[in-house]
Amino acid sequence: MTARRVTLLFAIGIAIIALAAWVSGRSQSSQDSVAGTAVLPGLKGAVNDVTEIRITKADRTQTTLERHATDWIVGGRGYPADSGKLRKLLLDLGSLNAVERKTSLARNYPVLGVEDVTQPKATGARIDVVTPGKTWSLIVGSSVDGNDCYVRVIDSPQSLLASPLIMPEADPKLWLDPTILDINQSRVSAVSQQPPKGPGFSVSRDKKTQADFAVQGIPRGRELTGADAADSLGSALSSLTLTDVRKMAAPAQGTELSHAVFKTFDGLEIDVSGYKQA
Repeated sequence: MTARRVTLLFAIGIAIIALAAWVSGRSQSSQDSVAGTAVLPGLKGAVNDVTEIRITKADRTQTTLERHATDWIVGGRGYPADSGKLRKLLLDLGSLNAVERKTSLARNYPVLGVEDVTQPKATGARIDVVTPGKTWSLIVGSSVDGNDCYVRVIDSPQSLLASPLIMPEADPKLWLDPTILDINQSRVSAVSQQPPKGPGFSVSRDKKTQADFAVQGIPRGRELTGADAADSLGSALSSLTLTDVRKMAAPAQGTELSHAVFKTFDGLEIDVSGYKQA
């Protein structure tokens, strides 16, 4: 082999190494360029303009959150939404940033949970965020380490690892404002209760500093298990929450109702009736 040929081969080898380094650097640069970019550009500045949020899963579970004049309403329930939870979702979506690119091949989407929710076995959820001027649509897939999640913008083949973690719950009851009443026991002065069957009774106390409620209407021959036996009645409306709601309807004929009246030291009177179902 001549010196000229050795020199030529050496030059070709250097060129190949340089080309490989350039391609590798370009690929790495391309990957790095996505980090920190907004997944839903423009949403962060339009959070206060959002009028509707739709969350849909493949099993046809769907929630629609609608903005009304003074609050948000859970569609299909006609009841106020949990404003804190809803606000967090919007802020998280607005600040959702890409961490790195993932697959852009549709056959690999199920691994990340970012396939279209029209697919019967899809595991992710679609979120549509609507404003008067624009709608942002996103599929949220599996979570990663409790901090990040896989996502794919609708009509884009590119999936992403993104942060923060988005929790797209599609069950309407999970978006209801759970608070019904929160009347602290210290406010309650008296409770009268009429169960579905049997005689009614009442409990009361004369002042807030009185530790225990006195019971009126104890049947002859019976006695309290202790001085504090009735105290739990005073806290019955403390942190009272709901799990679901539906439109009010009259109970079936023959349904036996419980009835109670709560009175507070500051003049509030709450009349409650209800019945146990299933």
